Amino acid sequence: MRARAFATVALLCCLIGTSTAINAQRSGKVPRVGVIGGSISVSDMRAQPPYQHFIAGLRDLGYEEGRNIAFEFRSAEGHSERFPDIADELVALKVDVILLAVCGPMLNAARQATSTIAIVVGACNDDMVETGIISSFAHPGGNVTGLSKMAPELTAKRLDILKEMVPAASRVAVLWDPGYSAFSAEWQVLRERARLEGVALQSVEARSPHEFDEAFSAMTRERADAVLTFSDTQTYGFASRIAELAAKSRLPMMSPSREITNAGGLMSYGPSIPDLLGRAAGYVDKILKGANPADLPVEQPTRFEMAINLKTAKVLGIEVPPHLIARADGVIE
Repeated sequence: MRARAFATVALLCCLIGTSTAINAQRSGKVPRVGVIGGSISVSDMRAQPPYQHFIAGLRDLGYEEGRNIAFEFRSAEGHSERFPDIADELVALKVDVILLAVCGPMLNAARQATSTIAIVVGACNDDMVETGIISSFAHPGGNVTGLSKMAPELTAKRLDILKEMVPAASRVAVLWDPGYSAFSAEWQVLRERARLEGVALQSVEARSPHEFDEAFSAMTRERADAVLTFSDTQTYGFASRIAELAAKSRLPMMSPSREITNAGGLMSYGPSIPDLLGRAAGYVDKILKGANPADLPVEQPTRFEMAINLKTAKVLGIEVPPHLIARADGVIE
């Protein structure tokens, strides 16, 4: 009996030791997060506030790059045809999570490349349920989760605010990239609101930064009174260029992102992209700790901000209504 008891104890000790070794080996593995960008270089990605907020969010949760987490930054640098190769590369590297700032082609490529690696979207501007990305906001049901920007609803709100700023605007150009998204929900909501407001919409496509000049020339030829931009990677990544062309064309511009207003656009309304990317860090943390993305509800923005560039308004000869200044979260003077 003593011999059998001793053998049993020895076996248990051996098993415990093996289990401990395996766990130690696993804990020693530094998790890797693949990060895909669209329009700018990898070095510029790291310098942008949204990604800085994402890394800072993980740092607040105890992650330190080079110690217990690693990042694999990749960018298509304005060439959307590169997304499939980038996604395949990250899958081959066996990253633990893939982070995307937005939806569109990069998400399509990531979903095509893997159905098992968790994908976290920081600020999706598509209707994630309508487009079939997730089953529902409460129960995504696949390997994609993250945060939604509520883009369709906000697009109509932006037109309302633009009309408050420029009441005489009867023709509004809409700058958008059909290569990024069809924006079907946004167009549906915007057309209905424009009809109620008595506004004619001019669809102006720009699939790359090289088409910006012609896009604004088209707005001028068609005598647009103002321009509204959809939420895509081009307008965000090339904010300064778009703001410059809008000012040159003397077009008041409403955009989804404060960063574009900071760059010289007239005004913006929407959620803070850096704030959403900071919140995306919480999803990555939960997934790295074992959570299933299918069970992590997709969240929506909790804070919206309106910004007005008074310097641009002065250049355009626009007298900003006092009530809009009072409502603004940021005023650039």
